[in-house]
Amino acid sequence: MTDHQQALAHFYRSHKRMPSYSELMRLWGYKTKSAVDYTLRKLTREGVVGKDKQGCIVPKKLYGEVRVLGIVEAGWPSPAEEELVDTMSLDEYLIENKEATYLLRVKGDSMVDAGIQQGDLVIVERTNSPKVGRIVIAEVDGEWTMKYLRQGKNGLYLEAANSAYKPIYPKEDLKVVAVVKGVIRKY
Repeated sequence: MTDHQQALAHFYRSHKRMPSYSELMRLWGYKTKSAVDYTLRKLTREGVVGKDKQGCIVPKKLYGEVRVLGIVEAGWPSPAEEELVDTMSLDEYLIENKEATYLLRVKGDSMVDAGIQQGDLVIVERTNSPKVGRIVIAEVDGEWTMKYLRQGKNGLYLEAANSAYKPIYPKEDLKVVAVVKGVIRKY
């Protein structure tokens, strides 16, 4: 990772956003915005950053790739050797459509049996055509929630992954806006 990438990654982690051209001038010690533009074009060609539909800088492979060293047994122990199998970018692994993807922090315990706990981050992707059986982000009768999308005799409803919660049948309106694509948890 170059010094430019490290500085950019540090800024992104600290501020939870990408820097402006003026901030990049200070960050990289440049005197002109054209120097910033030149470096950004180089980082874009390398796949480190990109631009969204509005022309704003967005991270792509800001943190580089992580080595995949093999497989670990989650059942019975077995002999294993460390072997470099591959490398992967976590962005590429977790995100298919960058413009339609965002993170939400989980509050509550209604999805614990699906492995989603309070404080986790869920990676969600906006969609107009959710499939029954998926975990979705939905607005039901004016309130937002994350549940399984189910099909019943009388139409769609939402179901928690915790037996302490009853299914939610919409009284008036159910709008599914996104599908959960992954969960992030720090230990």
